[in-house]
Amino acid sequence: MKALKNIAGVLFTIWGGIVFLFTMLVLFIPMWATKFWDEPRRTAIFIDITRIWMAVFLPLAGIRLTIKGKEHFKKGENYIVVCNHNSMMDVPVSSPGIPGPNKTIAKIEMTRIPLFGMIYKRGSVLVDRNSDQSRKDSFSEMKRVLELGMHMCIYPEGTRNKTENPLKEFHDGAFRLAIQTGKPILPAVIFNSRIVLPYDKKFYFWPHPIEMHFLDPVYVEKNADPLALKENIFRIMWEYIEKTKV
Repeated sequence: MKALKNIAGVLFTIWGGIVFLFTMLVLFIPMWATKFWDEPRRTAIFIDITRIWMAVFLPLAGIRLTIKGKEHFKKGENYIVVCNHNSMMDVPVSSPGIPGPNKTIAKIEMTRIPLFGMIYKRGSVLVDRNSDQSRKDSFSEMKRVLELGMHMCIYPEGTRNKTENPLKEFHDGAFRLAIQTGKPILPAVIFNSRIVLPYDKKFYFWPHPIEMHFLDPVYVEKNADPLALKENIFRIMWEYIEKTKV
C-alpha cells in the first residue's frame, strides 16, 4: 500500500508540475508587465494576478484551500503577518491569501530559477542569509513595504519546521520590525501544507485540503520587549495549532 501511494505521489507530482508550469506561462507576461507601475500599485496588481493563478492551479492540482479570519484585517491598517512554515506550499498559499497588497521575506537563491525567479522576486523582499549586509538591507526594505501601506509576511521560524513540534524556535526580526515601526502583528497558521509537499520526500506531491487561519492582531508598543513579544506570539500560535482540529 505504501509503495502504491509513493507511485501515486510521483504521478501527482508530474501532473502538478505540468499544471503549475502551464498556468504560470499563461500569466507570465501580465506579471512581468507589473514592472511598469510604481509601488504600491505594482504589488497590488501582481498579487491580484497571483490570486487568479492560485484560484486555477490549486483546484486543478487537487487542493481545496479554505481561508478563515480575514475579518481581522481592518480597513486602513496594514500588518506584519507572521506565519508558520512547514512546506514549500506555504508561500503560494499565504501571499495571495493575505487580503490586500503584500510582500514576503524570501531567500535570494530562488531568483536564479528561469522565469519563476522573476515572479518570485516581484512578490518578495529578498535576503541572502549568508550576508550580514543583505540582512540589514532587507530589514530596511521591509520597513519601506510597511511605510507604503502594504502588509509584510514573515516566517519567523526562518526555514521549514522539520520537527514533530507545532512550531520551531522563532527568530527576532519580525518582532524588532513591529516595535520599530509600531505596526501590529497578525499571526497566521497554515494547516496540512506538509501533507501536500512533505519535507522528507523527493519528487512527491499529494492532493489534500489546506487551511489558512488568520488570528486576532496583536498591537505593539514602541518600548515593548522584543523577547517578550516573540514569546507571546509563539505561545498564541502554538496553542492555536494544538487546539484546532483540521
